[in-house]
Order: sequence, then C-alpha cells, then structure tokens
Amino acid sequence: MKSTILSSKFKISIILLALLTYGVTTAQMTTSDVDENSVKRSFDDPSLEWGGCPPFMPEGCNIAVLHGDPSKKDVDVLFKVNGKSSIPNHWHNSHERMVLLTGKMQVTYKGESTQTMNVGDYAYGPAKKPHTAKCLSKDPCILFIGFGDPLDAFAVEEK
Repeated sequence: MKSTILSSKFKISIILLALLTYGVTTAQMTTSDVDENSVKRSFDDPSLEWGGCPPFMPEGCNIAVLHGDPSKKDVDVLFKVNGKSSIPNHWHNSHERMVLLTGKMQVTYKGESTQTMNVGDYAYGPAKKPHTAKCLSKDPCILFIGFGDPLDAFAVEEK
C-alpha cells in the first residue's frame, strides 16, 4: 500500500512538473515567435550583404547579418577576415557561440590557453572576456557567431 501511495505521488509530481514547464515555455513565446519564418543561408551566398567591422579590426574584415537585428538580442552573423589576419584584443557585452566555416583560427581568451579551431569546430566565448584571434590559413577565415545580446565589440587598450 505504501509503495502504491509513493508511486502515485511521484506520478502526480511528474505531471505537475510537466504542466509547469509547459506553462513557462508557453508564457515566454510571443506571437511574433510563432509567426516568424524560418531562415536558411549559406556562407558563400552571393546575396549576403557584407558590411565593415569596427575600425580597430584588420583590413578586409567584414560582417554579414544572417538573422536578427544587430542592435537587439539574439543576432546571428558571419565574421570574415583575410588569411593570415590578426584580430586585436577586444571584448563583447554578449557571450558568443561560434562555428568555424572556413580556414583555421587560433583564439585566446584572457587567462586561458590558446585554442585552435578547425572547420566545423564549435567554441563558446563568455561575455566581457577579452580575447584575440588569428586566421592561420592563407585563405579567409569565416566564422559563424551567435550573440545573445546586441552585437558590439570594444578594443582593449594595451598598456
């Protein structure tokens, strides 16, 4: 009998947890989320609109917005630098989720060992943590970056 009561309480707990999770998820969805169209882009799409990078970035640096508005949360971009380019020490207000699409790149976050990214590698960068990078390949490096907060980049003043 005691086993049956515990089993029933467990089942009720699972059902309540499922309902709570459904309610929270539904409350966070907006009508615009449901009505939004899906997006499919390729890094070599000739219709991509490439724009310039902040002035402290290397010559030939470009950014293309894949989805979202750079001045708002949840924006996805392509970041492209020429081969053998060095990306100076900088930081972002947002965390960044990255996947290297072309080239070979080294990334170094302050206080951490240098990581080498090969095509297809994923990397996560914490918000506000200074970092540098270098495109090691002779061909351009193209990086997919998803920002959780609006897109920004600030040079770190070297002393």
